[in-house]
Amino acid sequence: MRVLIVDDEEVLRDVLEVVLRREGFDVVSAASGEEALSMLDGEEVDLVILDVMLPGISGIDTLRAMRISNPYLPVIVITASSSIDGAIEAMKHGAFHYIPKPFKNDEVVLTVNKALEQRRLSRENERLKTELSDKYSYANIIGKSEIMRKVFDLIKQAAPSRSNILIQGESGTGKELVAKAIHHASPRARNAFVTVNSGSLPPELLESSLFGHMKGAFTGAIATKRGLFEVADGGSIFLDEIGNINLETQAKLLRVIQEKEFMRLGSVDTIRVDARIIAATNADLHRLMADFKFREDLYYRLNVITIQLPPLRRKREDIPLLVQHFLQKYSEENKRKVREVTPEAMRILMDHAWPGNVRELENTIERAVVLCNGDRVTPELLPDYLRYPARTDQPTMIVPQDGISLKDSVSNYERAMIQQSLELANGVQKRAAELLQLKPSTLNEMMKRLGIHTKSNAVVEDEVGVSD
Repeated sequence: MRVLIVDDEEVLRDVLEVVLRREGFDVVSAASGEEALSMLDGEEVDLVILDVMLPGISGIDTLRAMRISNPYLPVIVITASSSIDGAIEAMKHGAFHYIPKPFKNDEVVLTVNKALEQRRLSRENERLKTELSDKYSYANIIGKSEIMRKVFDLIKQAAPSRSNILIQGESGTGKELVAKAIHHASPRARNAFVTVNSGSLPPELLESSLFGHMKGAFTGAIATKRGLFEVADGGSIFLDEIGNINLETQAKLLRVIQEKEFMRLGSVDTIRVDARIIAATNADLHRLMADFKFREDLYYRLNVITIQLPPLRRKREDIPLLVQHFLQKYSEENKRKVREVTPEAMRILMDHAWPGNVRELENTIERAVVLCNGDRVTPELLPDYLRYPARTDQPTMIVPQDGISLKDSVSNYERAMIQQSLELANGVQKRAAELLQLKPSTLNEMMKRLGIHTKSNAVVEDEVGVSD
């Protein structure tokens, strides 16, 4: 550890240097603030001992300059008893501690060790925050498909803003991961990210969790408790499965968004809060609004920026990347050396529809890694339902007692098959025709007859873009 001593008295510099070198420290010294600042520009220093009374640039001004160029560098000030006010001023500007003259050698060593320990803890804290930020940065959301690149672009644009965000997508598409990526790429990254599993809590418990409660507010409220909105103050709160919240709680949530204040259960005092809301759902909120189960005013408050996450079946080109990512992750966790998937196994993975999306794929690869005794995942390590999928050559049809229109049934079946093929092909008719083993012209005629319209690129962009 290197310590810089800044004092215009040569005798004092020599004494401190002897004391600190005896403790194993590397010591350099400067006779003025100007010299010290010049040395800091070119040398790595772990701690500074600074005299408040210096010729030229004062000790306080030297401290200010040091804090600007290196805010995490601990500075201990030394001062004569007659200039205690200067030491207090130095503490206000970020000095770690002050030592009055005359000082005891043991006191200097003890203070230096405490300051260096704080520096170590600060560096460790910064390292952990950086690792956390890297872990949840959008760069670690795996995907190279065009639709995922649009998602990445939107995350990058939306993260720095203060706007509320609504993430929509099927179960298992990674909505919480995207929410964390948005938070950690935002100016709020150093504050709390709070997750609320809205769908798993009964209404009364959800309100207590969100807004807190006072002692005696209800049976079992034996103490006053802060709500999660208070915990998230200055940061972000992630409301997962927002579509499952009851109408009464929705009204209170709307007030928080509009007024940025709320009351704890059992209290008449309002609490101000500044928390960015990131909501997610796999439900059709438009249908819920039509059924009067979700408030329109809340929807439009949440739906400032919408991110639509595609199901895995619509981005099959991302499957090999995801497989490799999960292979590496679970090989490291389980101390295995599984490096790749055989072509036969990859073909099975590519052909599956993945109704559970990325989460289902992740579980499949984790299982294969745990069971693998070599360095390759073979078909035998995949679940039977993937290796031997149920055949659907003949649709299951039930003729009701009062009869059924064969023509309508056939049309409905054709419509469903074509729509599924278009979804798998991301709206590309030529590719959908290949999946159905039809000529593109034949598919086009069938689509016109059945009233099927493909999603244009513009519509796809709307799905992952900013709502009006």
